[in-house]
Amino acid sequence: MKKITIRPEIIGIFLIVLVVGTGYSKVCAEQQEQVIKMTAKKFEYSPKEITLKKGVPVVLEITALDRLHGFFCPDLQIHADLLQGKVTRIRVVPVKTGVFAFHCDIVCGDGHEDMVGTITVKE
Repeated sequence: MKKITIRPEIIGIFLIVLVVGTGYSKVCAEQQEQVIKMTAKKFEYSPKEITLKKGVPVVLEITALDRLHGFFCPDLQIHADLLQGKVTRIRVVPVKTGVFAFHCDIVCGDGHEDMVGTITVKE
């Protein structure tokens, strides 16, 4: 029967790969996209004020509670239709700082013009 020996260099390489791999998975977990849950209904968004960080990916999960609505933020090039009872996921990676207005772009009745909000993007 042949004796198998494992060289110390092989064990060292295995341990390095194990440690580096564990650290990499932690970094990946920390960089997962933040999710911001929102609702849309006559004639409001909740929340109507959102703060984001420049360059950090975020997913807006917006549920239209009562009917078809829209979500339009032209300065950040965001546009989506929000179907009643469905979650609409919008991935955003802000590339500039400032305060940007968003609004419903599907007429939803008297008071539609009050369905607005802001996204503030900070460094």
